[in-house]
Amino acid sequence: MNMKKYALFPLIFFLLCSILPLSAQTLEQAKTMFINKQYDKAKPVFQKYMKSTPTNASYNYWYGVCCLKTDEVEESIKPLELAMKKEIQNAPFFLGEAYKELWYFDDAVRCYETYIGLLKKKKEDTYEAEKLLDECKIYARMLKGIEDVCIIDSFVVDKENFLKAYKISEESGKLYTHKEFFKTSGNSEATVYETELGNIVYYSERGNDNTLSINTRIKMQDGWSKPTPLPNVINDSANVNYPFVLTDGITIYYASDGSGSLGGYDIFVTRYNSSAESYLAPENLGMPFNSSFNDYMYAIDEYNNLGWFASDRYQSGNKVCVYVFVPNKFKKTYNYESMKHKDIISLSQLRSLKETWKDEKVVAQAKASLKKALSQKPKKEKVIDFEFIIDDKNTYYSLNEFKSIYARELFIKYRQLERDYQQRTDELNKQREQYANTNKEGKNKLVPGILDLEKRVYKMSEELDQLIINVRYEEKNITKK
Repeated sequence: MNMKKYALFPLIFFLLCSILPLSAQTLEQAKTMFINKQYDKAKPVFQKYMKSTPTNASYNYWYGVCCLKTDEVEESIKPLELAMKKEIQNAPFFLGEAYKELWYFDDAVRCYETYIGLLKKKKEDTYEAEKLLDECKIYARMLKGIEDVCIIDSFVVDKENFLKAYKISEESGKLYTHKEFFKTSGNSEATVYETELGNIVYYSERGNDNTLSINTRIKMQDGWSKPTPLPNVINDSANVNYPFVLTDGITIYYASDGSGSLGGYDIFVTRYNSSAESYLAPENLGMPFNSSFNDYMYAIDEYNNLGWFASDRYQSGNKVCVYVFVPNKFKKTYNYESMKHKDIISLSQLRSLKETWKDEKVVAQAKASLKKALSQKPKKEKVIDFEFIIDDKNTYYSLNEFKSIYARELFIKYRQLERDYQQRTDELNKQREQYANTNKEGKNKLVPGILDLEKRVYKMSEELDQLIINVRYEEKNITKK
């Protein structure tokens, strides 16, 4: 019996010697898999080693990263926290990524700040890490200021024709695609907003740098003015598109994919400061209007008390979702501190529209307004050749509206003279510019021509003023009879 017992020792010793190299080899293989980003294969090996030695920083780090990269984000937190505490170099980076995925942005900020500090100590590049840090700071701020807004409906439509889903009142202006308004070809994403009176347009167009910028034009007697770009506070180096202006004429909403965006296009708002003769610093509308996807074409129909915006969040490449909401008179936000984390995330991402329905009466009224807006047939558009004010009560838009034949002839003469006047004015401005940029000899040569043009422009201006008076006099005189 004892002989058998002793005979087993060599066998056990042999088996142990065989298993230990195999275990060491398995760990090395797992490390190789990790380096090659084969996280799903490496994960069970690291998990085994972590369980056998729970406080080992490297095992926790490797296992945590594998969990993160195989969509077990919550499982990755605890091991990565331990790895970061034990100062594993890249642990703060991956832990920051995990917290970011779970929308714990304050924790992500803490991790990225730690990681950047480690990089600086080693004198390594921090650019990418600082970008992630800034992004998380923006998200953290916005998550604490989600607007409490009632979103009553949504429509998934083709991206190419999404503007057709917008049923805003005529009192709020009109929306067009760029090619529809300007009668051009191509498939530009640029849009046009035309004011209620049809006398001003805001539109986006590509410049020499191939980015979209917003311009504005005013309707003149003989057509549209030359484009005037909005200031750089709006038109920065990014794509700026989808303008909409409130009926107050000073509040403009637009979308930009530049700095301050959560990702892709975000919706911004700014207002014109008449005393400073400039626009205020634009503000990101925040969540739930903006997301890491493209969010744009924010429009407010003050007549129907409905708001509209579009987003490609959760949509396929050729689809977009148009949301309809009840605009707040003053911004009100959810109480971030008193809410569950999962609830605040759901509201920020618009996972359920019904979660935003707090007042049944408000929802019912808004749905009734939407139903009315959707069923309303557009009025036949009035053909506008020009806009000429006769008096406080009468404005003409075509020659057929003139009752006096003589007034009509005078007005035709006025329009022709106005075109000539504009040409001469442009020519004068060019010569003045040449004068400012040339030497003394060049200036002397330009002076006679400039003086002659100034006289002609001045005379034409006087003639135009007199013609306007005569047109109105003749037209009003015949309408009194």
